Amino acid sequence: QAYNCLIHFYKRSDRLCNQWCDYLFNSFRNTRILTTPTNRELLLCVLGSCLTGLRAPCAVNLVTSMMVLGQDVWKNWEKTGKTEFVKVLKSLLEEGGPNVAENPHHRDIYRHIYDLIWQAVRDKIKREQVVQCLGELIAFNSEVANLVTDIIAIVDTETVLAEDKKDERSRLTATVREIERFLGDGLLKERLEIDTLGECGILKHPKKFFTTVIKLKTKLFYKQQKFNLFREECEGYAKLITELNQDLSSVTPTYIIEVIKSVIGYFNLDPNRVLDIILESFECQPNQHKFFISLLGEYLPDTRTMCELLSFKYSFYLSSNNEDKEVTPKSLYEVTALLIQHDIMKLEDVYPLLRPDDSEITKMADKEMRDAKDFVRKLNVVSTQGKNDDEEKEKEDRDKHENNQKFGLLEALVKVGAWNHAEKILCQLPTYYATAQPGISMQLCKLIHIILDPVYQINSGLCPRIKVKSHQPLDNEHAPPQAETYEDLKLHVFPMLLALGPHAQADPILLYKVLRICKTALGIKDTAKYDSEVAGVVVPPDSPLYFMTLTLMDEVFLPSLSLLNSNCCLAEEIWSVLRHFPYEQRYRLYDQWKGDTTTAHPILLRSKAAVLKSIKKLMQRVSKENVKPTGRQLGKLSHSSPGLLFTYILSQIQVYDNLIGPVVDSLKYLTNLSFDVLGFCIIESLNDPSRARTKTDGTSISMWLNALASFCGAVYKKHSIELTGLLQYVANQLKAKHSLDLLIIKEVVAKMGGIEGIEEMTPEQIDATAGGELLRQEAASFTQIKNTRKSSQRLKDCLIEKGLAVPLVLLMAQQGNSVVYQETESDHLKLVGKLFDQCHDTLVQFGTFLASNLSQDDYTRKLPPLEQLLSEFHVNADIAFFLARPMFNHLINTKFDDLRKNDKLWKQRTGAEKQAKHAEAAQLVMEPVTAAVIPIYPPKVWEDISPQFCTTFWSLTMYDLYVPEKLYEKEIKKLKEAPAKLSDNKDLNTARRKKEADRLNTLMERLQDEEKRHKEHVERVMARLRQEKDAWFLSRTARSAKNETITQFLQFCLFPRCIFTSSDAIYAAKFVSVIHMLKTPNFSTLICYDRIFCDITYTVTCCTENEAGRYGRFLAAMLETVMKWHAEREVFERECSGYPGFITKFRVTDKATGNDTDTVDFENYRHVCHKWHYKIAKALVVCLESKDFVQIRNSLIVLTKIIHHFPAIQNLATVIEKRIEKVCEDEKDKRQDLYIKARSYQGQLGARKAKMMKESDFHVVKGKKGEEAEAASSPAKKEREKGGEGVEEGEIRSSGKEKRRESERRDRERSSASKERNRDSESKERSSRDKDVRTSRERDSHSRDRNGQGDMGPPATSRSTPTRRSLDPDAGDRDPKRRRGEDKEREKEKEKSPVLDRLEKNEKLRKEKREKEKIKKEKEEKESKREKKRDRDDSVADSSVKKRREETERSESSPSRQNGSEEKRKSSSDRKREKRR
Repeated sequence: QAYNCLIHFYKRSDRLCNQWCDYLFNSFRNTRILTTPTNRELLLCVLGSCLTGLRAPCAVNLVTSMMVLGQDVWKNWEKTGKTEFVKVLKSLLEEGGPNVAENPHHRDIYRHIYDLIWQAVRDKIKREQVVQCLGELIAFNSEVANLVTDIIAIVDTETVLAEDKKDERSRLTATVREIERFLGDGLLKERLEIDTLGECGILKHPKKFFTTVIKLKTKLFYKQQKFNLFREECEGYAKLITELNQDLSSVTPTYIIEVIKSVIGYFNLDPNRVLDIILESFECQPNQHKFFISLLGEYLPDTRTMCELLSFKYSFYLSSNNEDKEVTPKSLYEVTALLIQHDIMKLEDVYPLLRPDDSEITKMADKEMRDAKDFVRKLNVVSTQGKNDDEEKEKEDRDKHENNQKFGLLEALVKVGAWNHAEKILCQLPTYYATAQPGISMQLCKLIHIILDPVYQINSGLCPRIKVKSHQPLDNEHAPPQAETYEDLKLHVFPMLLALGPHAQADPILLYKVLRICKTALGIKDTAKYDSEVAGVVVPPDSPLYFMTLTLMDEVFLPSLSLLNSNCCLAEEIWSVLRHFPYEQRYRLYDQWKGDTTTAHPILLRSKAAVLKSIKKLMQRVSKENVKPTGRQLGKLSHSSPGLLFTYILSQIQVYDNLIGPVVDSLKYLTNLSFDVLGFCIIESLNDPSRARTKTDGTSISMWLNALASFCGAVYKKHSIELTGLLQYVANQLKAKHSLDLLIIKEVVAKMGGIEGIEEMTPEQIDATAGGELLRQEAASFTQIKNTRKSSQRLKDCLIEKGLAVPLVLLMAQQGNSVVYQETESDHLKLVGKLFDQCHDTLVQFGTFLASNLSQDDYTRKLPPLEQLLSEFHVNADIAFFLARPMFNHLINTKFDDLRKNDKLWKQRTGAEKQAKHAEAAQLVMEPVTAAVIPIYPPKVWEDISPQFCTTFWSLTMYDLYVPEKLYEKEIKKLKEAPAKLSDNKDLNTARRKKEADRLNTLMERLQDEEKRHKEHVERVMARLRQEKDAWFLSRTARSAKNETITQFLQFCLFPRCIFTSSDAIYAAKFVSVIHMLKTPNFSTLICYDRIFCDITYTVTCCTENEAGRYGRFLAAMLETVMKWHAEREVFERECSGYPGFITKFRVTDKATGNDTDTVDFENYRHVCHKWHYKIAKALVVCLESKDFVQIRNSLIVLTKIIHHFPAIQNLATVIEKRIEKVCEDEKDKRQDLYIKARSYQGQLGARKAKMMKESDFHVVKGKKGEEAEAASSPAKKEREKGGEGVEEGEIRSSGKEKRRESERRDRERSSASKERNRDSESKERSSRDKDVRTSRERDSHSRDRNGQGDMGPPATSRSTPTRRSLDPDAGDRDPKRRRGEDKEREKEKEKSPVLDRLEKNEKLRKEKREKEKIKKEKEEKESKREKKRDRDDSVADSSVKKRREETERSESSPSRQNGSEEKRKSSSDRKREKRR
């Protein structure tokens, strides 16, 4: 079974077979199978023959392992034991060879012989048999005699110690005496003790023999026969020194060896002293190292002697015997290095002889690092040390390494070129600690110069006429060979450079050489321009030395630059290589340079501390007045450590934003490398996770982020810095839904592109945006083209080359929804609005920049088409049309040009035909756009308006509808007058004056030409609109035309467009006017204006801050048109009368006439305008009283924007002024921003009071003053209460009103007596109601409704006030169901209006209840008194009633006379106006 297993395992694996053999041996030994000779012989025979036949290595091991002698061998010695013992020993001796000491089983052999001798000593086996057995073994192998002698010596020692066993001692001596014949007396006398030899009888006179041995040893070892001092044998040593220091070029080492031998023999010189003299001669002539190395190789018997001699030499310089404090000479280091390099000695033997120990050097390195960190930490601590204390400390640090023998040997090894051995020492010592020593670093630099010289001569990239210094190779065949290829550089030079690390700064020339080689290897061609924004051709990663260059930049070049003092040339050379790597690789290097690399080196830490100290001192003096000197100092500091410098500067800018201007101006002396590092530091500061990006109140963006964004815009505009990293950072932040970083893009585009935010433009500037490019440049100061031409070109090139333009636009377009629904779930509403405005404004700004800086072809080619924007990228329609609008005009013009070129009769065409062609081109271009728009809106929309109208509305701009002729005239006039003013400018000479005059004339001609082309374009567009207008609004029922069509138009077109930008707000108002002026069918202009003005509460509430400003501009533009028609009847008759937009259906009192449709006349239109003003006032008052921040802020913004057109009526202005005063009182100590806005508007409102008109001047008010108030407040409600016909303000008056006046007059006469009795009580009630403003306002309005008296104005907004009916002009003819539905909707909206919260409402109700109860009691008491008095004064009461009736009749007749006189005055004024015309 064992055999079968062994065969199976051997065929599979030797390892398994070996394991199985071990298992078998252990098993056999444990089961004692091997105890019987028969079994052991049989097993050895079978396994040995089988496995040996298979040539298994494990067979011999197993067989040999089984040769173990048991205890039965000694018991059966005479029978079988002796035979078995001899057989085992012979097999062991045969296997190991003749040399027993090298036998692998020598331990077993020793043990067996040892046991055998002890058997004889203990008398277990007869002495004769033991001696005979040993004799056989000695005869078999003579080496056994030495082994037996050694074992006898051991047993001799054991028996001597055992004093109580005298018999064993005697048996041993007898055995030794008998075995002497096999061993010989010489071997025994050499190894056994003299006393033992005497006991054995081998020595007859032991004491005499002992004396002879002592004398012989003294003569051999203690008697001096050689001379080792010069004075002992000066002639011999003089001869030796002369021979060693002669001209060795004429002799050979073999000859000198013979001479040395002769001198030693003749003069009895000490050979060790001779060796010392040879080494000293070698020290004096290190250039003859080949001769001395050969000489020592022949002379030196072994390395041990040399190690002892060198140990004596090195230890002397560190011992107390060195009284002169001599330093270990460099020549000794060099000799030792040469001996090690030529393998005469081993580094492992020499290194332990040197001092100090590695542990001490490690402690010194750690202490140096701690000292450097303490130096940095104590930077801001005022030091009380003397000026020279630091210098003395540095001197002590230098002295402690002066006698460092390991550093000395390392320097010598590098000097002789033994780099492999030097590298081993460098690995033993702390990293960079050895190369920090000046001597070592300089020698290593010299060695690198020598090795890379051939490669540099070929790949320096210098002009052939420039002479390059060459370096001869070392005269040493063991030194590294000179590099011929880039692979040789990788193998030999780059490890040395990495070992140098930042200490390569000791040789700047070497750094230049390596940089030039890297440039050539990477295929970089040297150019004169290294601007930081001009990223060179990116080097492919498979270029030679690509990754090695990055490693050297990280470990060597950049750290070395930090230690060089203002070496701007090296910085530029480094940039000439780095500029060809991607910004990701460069920024990684800068991060390592500023962080881990600096903290890893004590010398860099100290350099960092010095730089920070200098920049702190410098930043304290930076100002606008000393930009130039501070800029120069800043440039010098930045050459070496730009990362540390800019990190501190940016930290100061984040705190003090007034430093931005001086710092940006001071950066003009920076290198391109420093500018690139500045770009990295800006991104690092922006992405600081430890700083909050919003203020603590959570309502606005942090000041530090605003300051950094402003600095980005200023520095990137003024200086040439690559923008790729910053733009990609913003794109990544937008992907991560962090919209705050859009502030950076906003500032960069504003500064570099000259595209500023257009929220605060004046009306003239907005008007200029409707003009051509030249007019926008001249009249709109927000486009600073002259100052931003270069910077905008850089920004455009970066966006296009890196492919970031379209991704950034799409990310911004998608960011709006993310801001509202994802990013700001837990943020304050004010911050949400700001972020949304910032996102939207940046998108508009960025899109405007692309449209104005890219050519039309590039813009159309790079931006996705509209259908892709809407479907694939899910961009909102307003943003998609904004981005695609420049493409539409370009495509239409291109198509128009094609049609014109294909038409051979084009010159003969009339203007109308040409306009028709332009309309045809527009239709062809807009057809796919129209098809793309249909799916994004609900199908119901297209039942009222056509898709063509939607695309037309969204695709046009103010440039297409309006020519700002006044601005053109103003700018042309300014240019005409400019040449005359040039003569007054004495700074210009004649040539420059003429050149400037020519430029102005050219510009004027271009402006005139642009105006002409603009007018032609507007005419073509208007012709196209006239052609399309009939299909814009689909004809359904009249009610649909008045409601649904307007609703769809407002919801999907007008409102989204009017809040997009300020110019879009003006465009939206202009487009409504265009629709009206085109007499578009199925469109009611009056209803459109009514829907816009009647309820703006929720529109104002849902706007952000900027959207509220745009919405205010839109309302101002709409009100401008409304008030233009309101001002003069002639204008109204010319632009409104007979137009479809002013035809509406009215419900009149006299139904017999059958006249259900009519055109609104001038007076009715003025009534409607009054209603609109009233509705706007009411809505804004609701917002002002809401206590909600957003509503109050937006209402103030809207009021400010429409200040020139609203309020135009004095009583409405009074109401609004009271609300504004209340806001000022409430918000003075709470929300300062609201208080400031309210005060600002209050001042503007007060300035316009003189221009406001009375209500009677605004529209004709027929009837009495009380009736005017009733009509203003709620005439429809009055009529419903009295069961009369509901005729709202703005409708045609009928005779029904006269009847209503008569009935009201009779009611007033009947109630006049009761009014007189209640006069006193009412005066007291008024005084009590003045305590609470809101309660007073409600009670006054209730009193006006009851008595028909009061001023015109919006009703109080209390929830307890009953809901009023709308004053729409078309409210009368609505069906009852619709009216009831709208009333319910208004009631719901009223309930939702946040006028007062629940606590205020409850408190108010309780207060009103208490006051009512109190007033009721007072009334009851007064009534009782009056009833008693009434009986006494009946006659007096009758007379008073009569007088009051007469006064009432006179007051009723006076308004009619007054109205008649007003009409006469108006008619006379109209006649005068006509005469003037």
